[in-house]
Amino acid sequence: MPRALDSFIGRRRELSRLRTLVKSARLLTLTGPGGVGKTRLATEFATGLRGADRAARLVEMDSVHDGDRLPQAVAAALGVGERGGRTGVALLAHELGDRPMMLVLDNCEHLVEPCAQLVATLLGRCPRLRILATSREVLRVPGEVVFRVGELSLSPTGTDDDPAAVLQADAVRLFVDRAGGSAPGFELHGGNARTVAEICRRLDGMPLAIELAARRTGVLPLSDILTGLDDQLTLLTDGSRTGPGRHRELAAAIDWSHRLLDPEEQTLFRRLSVLVGGFDAVGAAAVCADGQMQPRHVLRVLCALEAKSLIARMPAADAEVSARFRQLSSIRAYALESLADSGELPGTWQRAVDWLTGLMEPAADQVFVDQAGGRLTEERENLAAALAHLDGLGGAPHVPLTLALARVRFQQEQLTTARALLTRVLEHSDDPMSPQDSQGPRMSQESTGSRCSRHVGATLALAARAACQQADEGAALRFAEQAVAVERHRDDPAGLANALDARAAALLCRGEFAQAVDDFAECLDLVAALGNPRDTAWCRHHLAWALLHIGKAAEADELMAACLPQLRGQHPWCQSAAALHTAGAIRLALGDVAAAQDLFAEGLRTVPGESFHALYPLEGLAVVAAERGRMKRSLRLFAAAAQARRRLDTEPEAEWRRQVESATARAAAALPPAGRDAAVAQGRGMSWEHLIAHALLGTDEGPVPVDRADEVRSPLTGREMMVASLVAEGLTNREVAARLDLSASTVSTHLDHVRDKLGMRSRTQIALWVAGREQRRAAPGDDPRRGEIS
Repeated sequence: MPRALDSFIGRRRELSRLRTLVKSARLLTLTGPGGVGKTRLATEFATGLRGADRAARLVEMDSVHDGDRLPQAVAAALGVGERGGRTGVALLAHELGDRPMMLVLDNCEHLVEPCAQLVATLLGRCPRLRILATSREVLRVPGEVVFRVGELSLSPTGTDDDPAAVLQADAVRLFVDRAGGSAPGFELHGGNARTVAEICRRLDGMPLAIELAARRTGVLPLSDILTGLDDQLTLLTDGSRTGPGRHRELAAAIDWSHRLLDPEEQTLFRRLSVLVGGFDAVGAAAVCADGQMQPRHVLRVLCALEAKSLIARMPAADAEVSARFRQLSSIRAYALESLADSGELPGTWQRAVDWLTGLMEPAADQVFVDQAGGRLTEERENLAAALAHLDGLGGAPHVPLTLALARVRFQQEQLTTARALLTRVLEHSDDPMSPQDSQGPRMSQESTGSRCSRHVGATLALAARAACQQADEGAALRFAEQAVAVERHRDDPAGLANALDARAAALLCRGEFAQAVDDFAECLDLVAALGNPRDTAWCRHHLAWALLHIGKAAEADELMAACLPQLRGQHPWCQSAAALHTAGAIRLALGDVAAAQDLFAEGLRTVPGESFHALYPLEGLAVVAAERGRMKRSLRLFAAAAQARRRLDTEPEAEWRRQVESATARAAAALPPAGRDAAVAQGRGMSWEHLIAHALLGTDEGPVPVDRADEVRSPLTGREMMVASLVAEGLTNREVAARLDLSASTVSTHLDHVRDKLGMRSRTQIALWVAGREQRRAAPGDDPRRGEIS
């Protein structure tokens, strides 16, 4: 759930009522007009959940336009990737399973029927799932409990001269709180209480309208705010911009706030409405600036709009990234209508398309752009909105942006959506396509002539990778072979290298390792000649992995020694994690168990959260434990990793799976039945954080941390434990950040939490605590040099 940037005022009765309802209702729908505070109440309620229901996830529906793509959009918002051949609702149902979770679906009204169908299906398949929806219209799903969110409480008439009595009203308290942000030191007193109370009554207690009015206290006296609002409400009541009930007051507040903006602020305000996914100052300038609006003024005007509550700052996980803002949906709808009325809508959309297209240019020289992150990943909602706008105009799709969105969906593991986008590109490319089959369009060899678009080879290569991820091996190889044919004819070394890499991946999926080595070797020769060290390192890593599969571990080790320094600690972190796992697997094959353990542990630290990327190094550490004779520890890690694989619905590559299963069998055979069953049960019972802490820090052969006495339980979270462990190794904050792929400021925050929880101030004290904990965790008689089986 996002962390709110301002205080939550009032709604105590509503929160209490929701806590009661959620005990028996699996579907709660918060209804009410725009601006009444449905979203804020829902997120505040979900954030405050305790116990088994505390796992809550938010899915914002504002930017979802196509009901047919709703399951994929929800999966993307939840970070759920397609694996095991599952897609759509089946993927979501499998991912949620029987885990207790609260799913918050925000702003469902524009997709009410698809949302109702999705909710009904998920509730039917996931017995411990609860859904909290916000919508201006009820979903009408069996079992739905509708909770109508009303306006904030107002002060009774006759009490306006008593500030204490007026402050009992939630609406007044909200106004005072927000006014204090615009006019520091603002207080309610006998001289202004009546005016504030009247403003809140005129706005009928609507939270958004009250916030808009309160932000004006920094520039206008309260009497002017009340007068201006009265005039505007009269105008709207006469029919200029009318709406039913409370919508009238909200529209009045927005319209009045808009009229009070200066011309430059009005221009930026309406043009920002095309950026549905939020924006920073750079993006806002690119889309909004022209002869009428100067780029150098954009940041100043953004700050002015934020101060007036017409845009909101988006919560950021990293304090070092540029500030991003967004328009609330009701405000954006008003701004978009104003943009259309102004005649600026086509030009603004064109600048947005040009800006997004320009974001692709830094990646134009990359060989493996499919597997690299980029700015377009952050702008994915704006990218999808721009494509939806272009589709609405008719004609052929915008090929570069469609391919870019397909890459984003591929990186999100939304493979069905990615392949559908790629199919559109291929169908509208310069090349004649044969009729579409179940795997998408196929291209004949004769079509690989001079008319080939420069995007066709890249599209086919990405289609091959997506099919590979879906275990559609036949389609993967067919797409990859077509990609190689296209790129050989174009005589483009970078494009050919990308296609060869995709074909090698398809061959690996089929177990054709020798042919994969040949493709990876040719790919490396091409990339090395291009002079890009990062891409060259990535090619060496891929070739090393393939060589390991044909028994050439020593040759693979030489390649990893050359490329690992370049890939270690790089962004995206998944590439670093993959390279560290490959290096560990190679050292394991060469019999260097100690080095393999270090590499697997480093790879596990690199993965920021629960992900299938963490399972490979976890399994590697389990194999290492088996090699060292620590069979209980090995079996615990095996069982925990297997449980996580089932939960994440992911399978390892076949060759690695055989190696892991062989080690598992050795560990199980070496233990008596009671010991084997206990180790498996302990592994399956671990939470993710305890599992990571045990894998990285546990070397004992006694009970696992979750079963230890209180004196050896850590008060730290798994991430805090990782930070403390690395600090104990003598790493600086910046080095810890590089190791864990975090920002230095985030590491500093974790370290502050560690100090507060442990009551320690110095890094030396933390290091001593980590060392002492390790000693206490070792059971008497456990010698880490001695195996379990004598």
